[in-house]
Parts: sequence; structure tokens; C-alpha cells
Amino acid sequence: MDVSSIDTPAIVIDLDRVEANIAAAQRYCDAHGLALRPHVKTHKLPILAHRQLAAGAVGITAQKIGEAATMVAAGIDDVLLSYPIVGETKLEPLSRLARVTTRLSVALDNAVAIDLVARAAAAAGRTIGVLIEFESGRRRTGVESFDDALALARRIDAAPHLRLDGFMTYPLGEGAGEWVREARARFAREGFEAPTFSGGGTPDMWRAHETPGLTELRPGTYVYHDRATVGAGAGTLDDCALYVHVTVVSTPAPERAVIDAGSKTLTSDCIPEAFGSGYGYVVEHPEAEITSLSEEHGVLDISRCERPPAIGDRLRIVPNHVCPVSNLDDRVIAQRGGRIEAVWPVWARGMTR
Repeated sequence: MDVSSIDTPAIVIDLDRVEANIAAAQRYCDAHGLALRPHVKTHKLPILAHRQLAAGAVGITAQKIGEAATMVAAGIDDVLLSYPIVGETKLEPLSRLARVTTRLSVALDNAVAIDLVARAAAAAGRTIGVLIEFESGRRRTGVESFDDALALARRIDAAPHLRLDGFMTYPLGEGAGEWVREARARFAREGFEAPTFSGGGTPDMWRAHETPGLTELRPGTYVYHDRATVGAGAGTLDDCALYVHVTVVSTPAPERAVIDAGSKTLTSDCIPEAFGSGYGYVVEHPEAEITSLSEEHGVLDISRCERPPAIGDRLRIVPNHVCPVSNLDDRVIAQRGGRIEAVWPVWARGMTR
């Protein structure tokens, strides 16, 4: 079946490009002695996670317990949960996950989360590894002081079912390597080892080896790439492996066209002005700009197009940010050379808990 015959809007991935992206990241990590632990929040597909592992990844990163459980149910047994585990409702799901995972680790930045994870590990009768998250430029989660990190290390060490594994940060901000070097020195004076230094993600991945002491890389978007990673220099448009296929449904004015994909299909995430404008890159009409989205309508400014799109034309759009797009449809169409090879359910779609 030819990909041009599918109903729109549809999420379509190019398997040749996916496989090339997986191979390129693995080659880079192997060349620089880094463990690759890809983040599955981008694709949410166990079949692609298995391909990443087969290429040489040491395990996966998942954001939420439900996402991780989907991957573990599909036979993946080494998982890092990179999102804070807080709230009594997380206790039983985390304990259940620990029982069925060969190696489970979490990234935390506070004592409340550590105590909850310790209880879950004890209930499961399993050991859970802990990475202490530190802040390195995003101004989001992560401890900022060595004293806070050391206090967490002491708490982890005191919990019978927890194992101190090291440090994690996102992104790999300037000075992250120096921070870990000093933290390790302070930890060593109290007898704590922290061998793992895990950093992410895709925008700076090809410079990750420049960070002193880094042992593990956690990119996610690299498997598909998008306008944001292209703008950041992490990939090119030729590396982009996911397109949203759409149809032009109206041309109500000479300067305006409307497509059958809005905010329920294309992410409303924007990108820095230096990377481009609008809500996606229109492959067939690079001069066009997706200026607005409502639920099911995307409005294009086509005033600069030499050959404006017509009603019924099919277009391909590279999303600004591919990760939320993966979460907006219940299936992805996998094609190779223009022929549909598979239609995969997005098994971890909606796993936000």
C-alpha cells in the first residue's frame, strides 16, 4: 500500500531515517565511551525501544511510571525514571514496577521523594537505584547546592532498599561537569561513591563528550528529530523521520489555506524565532507559514508561495516539537520508500501518570 493513499491527518515515520538516527547516536556514544540510555517519551513505542537496545543502548529512560510499565510489559528490563516520584498514589504502581523490572532506577531531588521510593522498594523486596538530580541551567527540578546533594546521599544510604548510583541533570548546562567533580569529591570524603553521571538530551548531544566525567547520555528526540533539533544544529531536515500528513481543505482567500490538522494533531509548541516561525515546517511549500491552530484547523499564510497549494493537495509537516505530537494520535504509520510497512499502536500514549 502506498503512503499517499492513507487518510489524513496521519503521523507517518520514515523507517530508513529512524534506523539511521538510532545508528548515528549509538556510534557517537560508542566512540566516546558513553552509555546510551534513550528517552522513550519521544516515540512511546516498545518496538522502537527494542531497536535502540539492539543497537547497543544500555537501557531506556521513561518519564512516568505508566510509560515505564508499558515498556517493561513489552520485555524491557532496565529503566530509569527521570521524573520526581511524589504522592501516595505513586507508591503501589512504583512497587509493582520494581517487582517486574530487573534493574530500576529513579532520579530525585528531595527527601519526600526518596522516602516514598524507599517504601516502594521495601514493599517490593527489591533494590531501586537513585540518581540525585542537580540543576544545570534549565531552572526546573534539581538540587542547587552540594550540601543539599550530600544530605540526600546520606538519606539514600540509610535506606536498606535504595542504592546511590550517582547524578543526573537536564540539560547538560555549562559547568555541569565541574559541579559533578566537586560533588563526587565531597561524597568521597564521607565514603559515598557516585559512579554514574547521566545527562540529556538531543539539542547538545553531539557535544556531550566535552562534559568532564559524563558517563551516560539520555537523548530522546534524536530518533525522529524536529524543527527544534534542526534549529539547534543537532540534525538536518534530511534527518527528520516523522511527518504529519495533511490535506488542504479550503483556500478561502488568495493568501490563506486551511489544512485538516490543528492543535489536536500538531503541537502548539513554538520554537525560537531564530529557528523559524509558525507551527511546523511545510515540506512541499517551505515559504508557507502555519500561522494559527484551532482544534481541527491549521491556517497557512501562502502569500509567499510561487505555486500556492490547492484544495485537495496533500502536504507533509515537520513538527516544531515531535514529542507531544507522538502523544496526540493512537497510531503511527511506518513507511519505507513510500510503501507502508506497518501500522503501530502508540502503546504508551497518554501515560502521563
